[in-house]
Amino acid sequence: MNGTLRIAAGSIVVGLLVLGIKYLAYAVTGSVALYSDALESLVNVATAIAALVAIRLSAQPPDQKHPYGHHKAEYFSAVLTGVLILVAAMLILREAWHAFRAPRMIDAPVLGLALNGIAGLLNAGWAWLLIRRGRTLRSPALAADGRHLLADVVTSVGVAVGIVLAVLTGWAILDPALASLVAVNILWSGWQVVRASLGGLMDEAVPEARLAEIRDVISRHAEGAIEAHDVRTRAAGAATFIDFHLVVPAAMSVAEAHDICDRIESGLRAAVEGARITIHVEPENKAKHSGVLVL
Repeated sequence: MNGTLRIAAGSIVVGLLVLGIKYLAYAVTGSVALYSDALESLVNVATAIAALVAIRLSAQPPDQKHPYGHHKAEYFSAVLTGVLILVAAMLILREAWHAFRAPRMIDAPVLGLALNGIAGLLNAGWAWLLIRRGRTLRSPALAADGRHLLADVVTSVGVAVGIVLAVLTGWAILDPALASLVAVNILWSGWQVVRASLGGLMDEAVPEARLAEIRDVISRHAEGAIEAHDVRTRAAGAATFIDFHLVVPAAMSVAEAHDICDRIESGLRAAVEGARITIHVEPENKAKHSGVLVL
């Protein structure tokens, strides 16, 4: 099991542990906010399982039906994560509405807050690890799972504030009020995750800074060619697909043109992890006098 899969499997274990602690906090206090927090942890477990399945699938090599690989499977998991975040927010709003109609004071608030604090610290530490490793491994599923857990940490903080204020003031309605505000924040977080994942599904180009780096690498390694134009990129999970047209002198042999392509590919693979490169070689009469000029 590679590093990405181990982290994804660890998310399931952490999610189950946090779920148990949060539900215990709800059982002790009867707080609707803590109950809502536990509901979101159910989504954490579901999304962790979805991420594990997606990562296993995306790691499979290309086959006859999927010649470009299975990298986009992680984006489907990330979209599912965002949708489940939205579902969690709606569940919280539903429970908050019931509590607004029939507010009640919280039992054993100190113990409940202590348990919820432990769960929040576990989530915060694991979220930091997921986001960091997701960026390093270029795994959208891990990064999305990490952002989801950060939303859960925000939920826990909001819940704790609500409980403290409700106990100090005697205003039981503060419990569902804070839960509602946190639900709105979670809705925004879910939308952000969905929007980022849809970009990958729609073959969004790499960021401008990365594109500039790719063009610079092509220019520096294409000695002997005339230009490179129609440079296109798209990201799919850990893979970055790069294709372009390389214009060479009409009298150049196939072997010489092939050597230039080999140099460019080596340079791109060194600069862009997971690069998948396609180069279309053209004679000089196809030059557009634009795009990447060879240094």
